[in-house]
Amino acid sequence: MWVITLYSNEKTLMFEFDTEKEAREAFKNMKGYKILSEIIYFNDHCFTSAAV
Repeated sequence: MWVITLYSNEKTLMFEFDTEKEAREAFKNMKGYKILSEIIYFNDHCFTSAAV
């Protein structure tokens, strides 16, 4: 998951995206101070061991 945090006109807004590509496209078009973050959940199956 990708999140953009936008600080603009005394407001803080957060936008969530499924892919990096769509997040970067939106990021380019936003005005104000902005931060692009990748959120990784370590309980996702791709990050856990197959042998339990």
